Amino acid sequence: MTPAELQSNEELRRHEFPVVGEKIFLAHAAVCPLPRRIAEAVSNRARVGMLDDQEAALPAGYFSDTRRLIADALKAQPNEIALVGPTSLALSYIAGGLPWRKGQNVVIYHDDYPSNVYPWMALSDRGVQVRMLNVRELGRIRPFEVQGQVDEDTRLVALASCHFISGWRLELEALGKWLRSRGIWFCVDGIQTLGAFPTSVEWVDFLAADSHKWLLGPCGAGVMYVRQALQDKLKPLVYGWNNVRCPDFVTQEDLVLRTDARRYEVGSHSLLGLAGLRAAFALLEEVGVDAIAADLVAKRQFLSQALTAQGCEVLFPELPPANTGGIVTFAHPEHNTTALHTRLTAAGVVTSLRTTRDGRQWIRLSPHYYNTQAELERVLELIP
Repeated sequence: MTPAELQSNEELRRHEFPVVGEKIFLAHAAVCPLPRRIAEAVSNRARVGMLDDQEAALPAGYFSDTRRLIADALKAQPNEIALVGPTSLALSYIAGGLPWRKGQNVVIYHDDYPSNVYPWMALSDRGVQVRMLNVRELGRIRPFEVQGQVDEDTRLVALASCHFISGWRLELEALGKWLRSRGIWFCVDGIQTLGAFPTSVEWVDFLAADSHKWLLGPCGAGVMYVRQALQDKLKPLVYGWNNVRCPDFVTQEDLVLRTDARRYEVGSHSLLGLAGLRAAFALLEEVGVDAIAADLVAKRQFLSQALTAQGCEVLFPELPPANTGGIVTFAHPEHNTTALHTRLTAAGVVTSLRTTRDGRQWIRLSPHYYNTQAELERVLELIP
């Protein structure tokens, strides 16, 4: 199944993505609707769980196969994948579990999504200096701007793979290579690219991402990547039967952690969420992230040009290829943004209303690969 096949076959599209029979959904940068096969994966796992021990009913190799599927998508190793829930939780594990020394600093971007800001801000209580990146335009973070704001005391840089409002995509490889060469750790909030654009961790040390956006999975089912060489440095913040050795569930005298990323999985997994996560990565593998990315770039270019022609102000109407994400954010200078958002909602178009630090409101469009050209044109008709 490819984006082109979906968009040209309405019967297939409605079967795979039932939401299209109800509305035009253009808010995948927020919380996605579930594709049929992912909803069915969750439902099927629940039905099996009615008849037996929920864990005993899992197929052999269920967890290892799931880690392999995720690792392949990230270009990681399965032993570097922890099945940890929300992005906020995984980022808090990373920020809180690393060995910080008083006087070290961490570099973040204050206008990132709060999940990737607050865990790092909290480090100030431990004597860590929290440095805010200074960039001229919202979310426009280029490698040289980061390079100019780190020093010999910088221990880690924490940034998002794509800005959640402006749609500016980070150059992960270029920045990651430079940081690695200087021994500075690189932590990435990958939720705005995972499932939409290639998101490799080759030059990343830590990554966190939930599945409920572009990956098209359920809420609270997420991934935490920890580079193998750093797993002994990142200490778990929580302890339980699953990440500490306890043969036959007998408590031991010493805390002996698992030797891979499972050391961050404290107890029982959310098996229903995991079923959806697994199905989401399987769908991504089938469609192909390169095909998805190409489709999203084309959609962004079309919407950006059309909105500009209609007199709208678009954040970054033109983006370099390396920085193009799937988000188009706009406002009309002559029309109230909240009222326009309400108008779109009433017409069955799901978008996101977002506010920047200066108090200004914007409408964010984030279509996915199953959205059609006709749907995009219908949205444009509704915009004055």
